Amino acid sequence: MNSNGQRKCGWSFRPALRERTDMPWYIYLLQFVSGLFLANGVPHFVQGISGHRFQSPFASPPGVGESSPLVNVLWGFGNLAIGFAILWSFAPKGADVVLEWAAVGLGVLTAAVMLAKHFGRVRSEGR
Repeated sequence: MNSNGQRKCGWSFRPALRERTDMPWYIYLLQFVSGLFLANGVPHFVQGISGHRFQSPFASPPGVGESSPLVNVLWGFGNLAIGFAILWSFAPKGADVVLEWAAVGLGVLTAAVMLAKHFGRVRSEGR
């Protein structure tokens, strides 16, 4: 028994309370943005290294026309580099690590959904 009269055992169903850090809001925003860049880099880089033309902001019209594989490799690599640089600088750590990784994942998911809708519409119109 403890001092409160409750039975004391070596385990509990309730998770231990942990100290919360006062993480500035912009850290979560930057982690979210890193996810956006990482997700945007993947399709451009993969299409480029596969030798396929693909939509990019440098095509005419931007985001609809197709750019060369080299342009897409460079654009994809640039997005990946920026995403990893932000993630490296503001890597999830500390007491809120799960919440921070969730911010990165939410950024990836948001970009993935937006890209799927955009590229699905643009590529189906071209057929």
